Amino acid sequence: MEKLKSILLGGMVLLFSVPLFAQSTAETALLFGRVKPAGSARMQAMGGAQTSLGGDYSSALSNPAGLGMFNRSEFTITPGFNLASTSSSYLNNSTSDSKSNVNLPGLSFVFHSDKDRNGLLSGSFAISFSRLNSFNNNFNYSGSNSKNSIIDYFLYDATGTSPSSLSVGGDYFNNPTGLAYNNYLIEDSTFFNPGASDRDYASVLGTYSNNPNDIRTVLQAEDVKTSGKQNQMSFAYGANFMDKIFVGAGVGITTLRYETAKTYRESNFHFDLDPGFNPLSSMELHENLKISGSGVNASLGIIARPIDMLQLGLSFNTPTLYQLTDTYSASMDTQWNNFQYDSNNPPLNSVTEHTDVVISEYTLKTPGRLNLGATVFFNESGFISGDVEFVKYSGAKYSAQTSGISYTEDNADIKSLYQSTVNYKLGGEYRYKKFRARAGGSFMPDPFKEQQNGINQNITSVSGGLGYRSEHFYIDLAVILSKGQTSYRPYSINSVNSPLVINDNKMTTAMITFGFPF
Repeated sequence: MEKLKSILLGGMVLLFSVPLFAQSTAETALLFGRVKPAGSARMQAMGGAQTSLGGDYSSALSNPAGLGMFNRSEFTITPGFNLASTSSSYLNNSTSDSKSNVNLPGLSFVFHSDKDRNGLLSGSFAISFSRLNSFNNNFNYSGSNSKNSIIDYFLYDATGTSPSSLSVGGDYFNNPTGLAYNNYLIEDSTFFNPGASDRDYASVLGTYSNNPNDIRTVLQAEDVKTSGKQNQMSFAYGANFMDKIFVGAGVGITTLRYETAKTYRESNFHFDLDPGFNPLSSMELHENLKISGSGVNASLGIIARPIDMLQLGLSFNTPTLYQLTDTYSASMDTQWNNFQYDSNNPPLNSVTEHTDVVISEYTLKTPGRLNLGATVFFNESGFISGDVEFVKYSGAKYSAQTSGISYTEDNADIKSLYQSTVNYKLGGEYRYKKFRARAGGSFMPDPFKEQQNGINQNITSVSGGLGYRSEHFYIDLAVILSKGQTSYRPYSINSVNSPLVINDNKMTTAMITFGFPF
């Protein structure tokens, strides 16, 4: 018992507490507000540069003025394929994982009508469906950690909390720390010292914090699987004035579904001061989070054609106001080695506990976007088009739907973490009779004011494609390759030794747009 008491009391360490079960609210705001170029295969093959172009259903999403360039009605359908691959680095170990899916990123109807009065030559109304984001991705990592354990996170997170709050039915039970307490991974100090505070905690898996020779090593591993999508249904109208000025407006109805399933595992505990001490075989934490909801936005745009070879475009997409619902649940399994935790109860072997299903509702406003674009035409041979997009990521904002809940600190985090950026898109098209060849790229700079965890979170994309056009049918093919880095911490502690996973992310997208003018 003296050995057990010393280990437990030595396990109290100071940590920095962060939510363990999901990315922070600030990270979620960025996840839903950072939208890559979207639209038809034609536009995506050219890097998404479409603010000053038209005659494509993608204009309903980006710049509705481009709908004014239609001279016929049409129907389009765009099937696609995504392959997301991630290489993860953790404690000098490298792993890789991937996930693929077939989807429908685009569908549209455009209804054209001739006017020819008071300078208004024609107008077109579009109903379009576009995929804004795909959240399908998997990654995993593993490594032996001799600096800390997730147990250390639980210890500090519990400090100051009463045992009754951590117990089943308590107000701090429905989180991983509550599960850890009910799986005997942590215990309030009065269990071993009646004179101690019951708001301090210790663990049988702690270390002698005052002895630098005591090294506890643990094998850590985690699988993180995410799925879901962010879509927009657009209703937009564009008008053509004398083939010189094109104006448009639209409304977007967005939907999103984001799900993540995490399985975190620790095993192979080893204590240098007592190699034979082996109370726990393994612990597993399973977490599931689902975020779903819908939102609304609006768009305005204009395209001017001062001379035949030049078009200039301007559009503004308002912030999207989302109504969202979170659903969270977790469970923890511990496999003890017939460990005699106390003399009044049987030895510990297999212990399992799970949270209630926790549901919360709130609103999120994601940033708006201002786009400027220019296109230069080379007679009938093709064109080059470029866009700049201004996004103020610090403008995202949460609002509570439940009385007594405040997002003041979360909104302050958003303002302190993020900055305004300028995204760049450039592409071109070469025409030969009925055939088209396209290429392009885009660059989305790091939205953080200061570099996070030593990496730059730029997203760079290159794209290309081919097309064929006839009077009553066309087909466009595009392939887009995107890459960028992200970081991930399974838990955070107040030291430079907080575990850190660096992910190299690559996304390969192939899509085909079939168009049927009529």
